[in-house]
Amino acid sequence: MYDNKILISAGNKKFKLNFKEIWHYKDLLYFLVYRDITVIYKQSILGFSWAIIQPLFSTLIFTFVFGNLANISSDGIPYPVFSLLGVIPWTYFSATLNASGSSLIGASSIFTKVYFPRVLIPITPVISKLSDFTISLSILIIFLIYFGIAPGLNLLFFPLVLLLMIITASGFGFWFSALAIQYRDVKFGISFITPLLMYLAPVVYPSSLILNKFGYDVYLLYGIYPLTGIIDSFRAVFLNSISFPWELYLISLTSALLVFMTGLIFYTKTEKYFADVA
Repeated sequence: MYDNKILISAGNKKFKLNFKEIWHYKDLLYFLVYRDITVIYKQSILGFSWAIIQPLFSTLIFTFVFGNLANISSDGIPYPVFSLLGVIPWTYFSATLNASGSSLIGASSIFTKVYFPRVLIPITPVISKLSDFTISLSILIIFLIYFGIAPGLNLLFFPLVLLLMIITASGFGFWFSALAIQYRDVKFGISFITPLLMYLAPVVYPSSLILNKFGYDVYLLYGIYPLTGIIDSFRAVFLNSISFPWELYLISLTSALLVFMTGLIFYTKTEKYFADVA
């Protein structure tokens, strides 16, 4: 005599992304994003002000150390503006990277008991961190007004930069979230490599230094690092004196799409083991 039981099996799953299923669980995604936004600042005295304080203080420190003491070039742009235009997209990326890296570990009590598309978990911080990113733009507006800088037509390309940011953050999120739940050292490794990744990106220095020092070919290779295209394009969007770096942008976009697709494939192929190692 057998009991009536239901066996949930991962089977021999190949890469497959069911957009219809993801759309079906859109309310759950909304709830996860809303929870992610509110929980962070729920017991914080300053609340959402931290989204302004963090990039502001980073900008002030970078301006003092790299702009004044080290006297690093900023391509004729006031260094506080130059630095802030690098700090804002970098802060979004680093915050997303750290949150995505621990997203599966933090949600293990949910996905081990209830079925839903597991891909929603690393996507959640990619969307929720856009709230901090949007708030931090208010500082940028104040800086632009104070230094008398008016954006030009390049501002129309802002959605393209935002798209590149989201693709890059999602791609790295897929990779690190899937790796972190299987190898817990990855979670600690993220906090170690994040500062290194920042200094590899043109946050405190212009990418023109690479061009002047190593030549045009190395400059284009530098664009393979997606943060290069993101930060340079972000600066061009708000600074009328800079042409939009289409070559760097397209190279970074190609690289980001590669990270996104390989990360998504790796994530979906390994998700059948998540419940076992959570």
